[in-house]
Amino acid sequence: MTEPATDDVIRVLIADDQALFRRGLYVVLGTEERIEVVAEAEDGEDAIAKAEELVPDVVLMDVRMPRVNGIEAARRIRDLLPSTKILMLTVSDEEDDLYEAIKAGANGYLLKEISVEEVADAIHAVVQGQSLISPSMASKLLSEFNSLARQAAAQEQLPAPVLTARELEVLKLVARGMSNRDVADQLFISENTVKNHVRNILEKLHLHSRMEAVMYAVRKRLLDPHHPEG
Repeated sequence: MTEPATDDVIRVLIADDQALFRRGLYVVLGTEERIEVVAEAEDGEDAIAKAEELVPDVVLMDVRMPRVNGIEAARRIRDLLPSTKILMLTVSDEEDDLYEAIKAGANGYLLKEISVEEVADAIHAVVQGQSLISPSMASKLLSEFNSLARQAAAQEQLPAPVLTARELEVLKLVARGMSNRDVADQLFISENTVKNHVRNILEKLHLHSRMEAVMYAVRKRLLDPHHPEG
């Protein structure tokens, strides 16, 4: 199953236990020409069932939901539908929730402090292969990287796949939360070239997302989170 082409309608499932919030998203996203809300779910179990039935392109997922929480639902949807993008949209700014969501395969983690209009942009971004994190959560993720780096320093280092100098540059900028376009501007290369570098990095590291690649790089000490400018 492939990602939707740029002219295709993006099919979205909204999973949130707050009916008013779901309705607000439904109304706003309904005004977007290239986005179609195919279903709503009020808990994690409902989200899993509807995702399996409808195979949406993107699932907007709350973290704190009854029956099955959003992180477990994300993990199960990722297993069932590897090509479906999962965007966590939550009030939870807990570091553990962020870290567990990434491990569950989420493509983004945004706090509900963003405007509902910005959600449409986020949906387009994850479909295009970007990983999104709210800025306040990105700093917490870097703190987690620092902790992982300290743990790694105390362990025997195993040989890591060899990345080129350019791939390491790209990885360092991705670790700072930059989008493909920002990386392209920083390195004076095309956005397509950045996408190719990211794809090559993931293939070499046998990983599935940009965030996983950054976490792997820190564990293997391929970059130093204490010096993000590289």
